[in-house]
Amino acid sequence: MSPDNPDPERHVDDPDRPAPPRASAATPPANEPPGATPPANEPSAATPPGGFDPGHVPASTAYQSSLELTFDEPRRPLRTVVTVLGFALAFAVLGAPLGLLWAVLAPDTPVLKTAEGAIYAEPQPEQPIAADGWFSLLGLAFGVLAALVLWFVLRRRRGPVGLLAAVLGALAAAPVAWQVGRRVGLATFDRLLDTAPAGQAFTKPADLRAGGVDWLLGVLPVPHGNLLLPAFGAAITYTLLAGWSRWPSLRPEPDPAALSWASAGTPAPTAAPEPPAPGAAEPPRG
Repeated sequence: MSPDNPDPERHVDDPDRPAPPRASAATPPANEPPGATPPANEPSAATPPGGFDPGHVPASTAYQSSLELTFDEPRRPLRTVVTVLGFALAFAVLGAPLGLLWAVLAPDTPVLKTAEGAIYAEPQPEQPIAADGWFSLLGLAFGVLAALVLWFVLRRRRGPVGLLAAVLGALAAAPVAWQVGRRVGLATFDRLLDTAPAGQAFTKPADLRAGGVDWLLGVLPVPHGNLLLPAFGAAITYTLLAGWSRWPSLRPEPDPAALSWASAGTPAPTAAPEPPAPGAAEPPRG
C-alpha cells in the first residue's frame, strides 16, 4: 500500500488489472475441501444471531420433561379404587393356601366321646393354644410379605393408597385362612361325633379360640382377636418402609446430580488421566 495506490490488493505496475475477490465468511478458503465445516468458534449461517434456535429443544430439557411426566402422573380416583379392591381380592384368595398351611402345622386336639358329647382327653390340653400361636405367627408373616409386595409393585402409588391396599388385603385374607384351615378334617370329626360309641377317642381339627368374626348389624363382618394380626403386620411393615425411604414422595425420583449435569448441557466429569509410564519422556516445562 502506498499513497499512490489506496487499494492494497491492486498492483502498482498495472492499475487497470482488477483486484482479486476478498474472502468472506460464507465462502470457504481455496485450500479447504467443499464439504469442510466452519470452525467451532465461528457461527454457522443456519444459526440465528446469539446462538439460540427456537425450533431446537435441548435433549436435557426433553429428558427432564419426560421425568416430570413419569413421576408426577395425575391421580385418577376410579383407577385408585380399582387398584385397592383388586389387590384386596388377590390377597383374600391367597388366604386359602395360608389356611391349608396352618391346618398342616397346627396339631389336632385329642378328644373322648361321652354320652353328653366330646370332651378333651387331657385336663389341660396344649393343642388349642398351639393352634392359636401358629395362626398368629403365620398371619404376621403374611402381613409383612403383603406390605413388601405392595411396596415394590405399586411404586407409583406408594403412600396412603398402598397402605390401604395392604391393610384391606390382610383383613380379607385372615378370615379366609381361618375358615379354610378349620374345615380340613371337620367333616370326619362331625361324623365320628355322631356315630362313635361312648368312650372312643379321636381328634378334633385345629380351630381358633382367641379370634373370630362378629357381625355388625347382621351384615358387616368385623374380625377380632388374632384375625387382626395380618393387618397389623402389614400396617407396621409398610409404615417402616415409608419412614426409611430416601425419597420425600416415597416414589423413585431422578438423581439430582445427574439431572443438573443434563440440564446444564455439560458432560459429566471424567476420571483423572492415568500417570505416565516409568520410561516415558516428560513434557517440556517452561
